Amino acid sequence: MSTDEVCGLSCNVDDMTAEEMGFAMEQLLHGGALEVYTTPIGMKKCRPGTMLTVLCREADREEMVRLLFLHTTTIGVRESCYRRYVLDREADTRSTPWGPVRRKTSRGYGVCRWKYEFDDLSRLAKEQGVSLREAARMVEEAGSDSEN
Repeated sequence: MSTDEVCGLSCNVDDMTAEEMGFAMEQLLHGGALEVYTTPIGMKKCRPGTMLTVLCREADREEMVRLLFLHTTTIGVRESCYRRYVLDREADTRSTPWGPVRRKTSRGYGVCRWKYEFDDLSRLAKEQGVSLREAARMVEEAGSDSEN
């Protein structure tokens, strides 16, 4: 369990396509953003718009601002600083009859939870012709079998 400081950068746009917004989000994530998300908003002249929010480390702030101006139509970016509480994280790989499946575990503040890596479950579900939920069940049962 720990805390750290992150910067929140946000901008409002009302003249970008969904494809352009998706591309901008990808570029921000590839550029080092911790999180990128959108929120539907109402803008001046009653136009629907989108607020694009980026969470990043202080050291990456200038690069994120540059990427926001480069990949969006915004003419202004707002900044806020946040203290973030984070759970301790670890990753392991479970061997299954269908190949390795990565699992992430988070602990702290009285909780412990885990989940399998989406890409690994997706691969397994496609290969076996089952749902994601069924793929997770299969991995879980294979894990409990090997623990006996």
